[in-house]
Amino acid sequence: MSPGIALIALLADAVFGWPDAIFRRIGHPVVWIGMAIERLERRLNHGEGRFAKGIAASLLVILAAILPALALQSLLGPVAAGLLAWPLVAAKSLHSHVRAVEDSLLEQDLARARLATAHIVGRDVSQSNEAALSRASIESLAENSSDGVIAPLFWAAIAGLPGIAAYKAINTLDSMIGHRNTRYAEFGRFAARLDDAANWLPARLTAILMVLASGSWRTWRITRRDAYRHRSPNAGWPEAAMAAALQVRLSGPRSYGEHFVDEPWLNGTERDPSGRDIRHALALFRRTLIAAGLFLLLLYLAQ
Repeated sequence: MSPGIALIALLADAVFGWPDAIFRRIGHPVVWIGMAIERLERRLNHGEGRFAKGIAASLLVILAAILPALALQSLLGPVAAGLLAWPLVAAKSLHSHVRAVEDSLLEQDLARARLATAHIVGRDVSQSNEAALSRASIESLAENSSDGVIAPLFWAAIAGLPGIAAYKAINTLDSMIGHRNTRYAEFGRFAARLDDAANWLPARLTAILMVLASGSWRTWRITRRDAYRHRSPNAGWPEAAMAAALQVRLSGPRSYGEHFVDEPWLNGTERDPSGRDIRHALALFRRTLIAAGLFLLLLYLAQ
């Protein structure tokens, strides 16, 4: 029933998202995971042996996510497991956040577009023009199509509620401690490498689904050519697929505060994106979700 669990989670998220009323009352599972990571990091990330301590902290967080999920799935069954997996899929919230950038740019409100973009990317967008804001939001949409949607569904289809819970724990660990800086270089190294492994196949599957949604063999050729140019072993796949499908260039130079990063372009011979290209990117995202849903349905029916 695991593909069915994933399909229920996708449909529930597509229809409802995670309503503000529920968030205000009980929060969100990812927030709970983040609180556990924060407490362990404060307690353990100091002194000698930070790498070993980081491994221990990561495994504790993952176990804390898996064990309740395993018990709940065993007690309640697959339909309830699918509903419990629902908040761990972030398709609707991702669509809404990127749509806010598109609306602001199409209304020529650059200040509001910068604020909306800052909510979804880590780079400095305080001086960004329309092209840079469009590029940042489309890249975020592409990468999070994998990390926030397809990867959770993949692990739910493989291992049910425990699978998606484990993945979200790993992904949250990476987002909080998997940074290459003085504080986290040793403590978060295991979490970062584990996240790379957990996303390796889903990232490539996301790219394939985007290619299918684009209906173009050219998209696949460019994706295969450019994916390895990205600094990440995984993010380059959905980003290259998105760039190729939209016929725009993505990635390239950007700044994170005072730190400038000279990244290579993906699909670099094409033009810069605009606000209208965000609309096309969101349409491709929706078609990708439909393709994922149909794939899950076929897997479920084939059982």
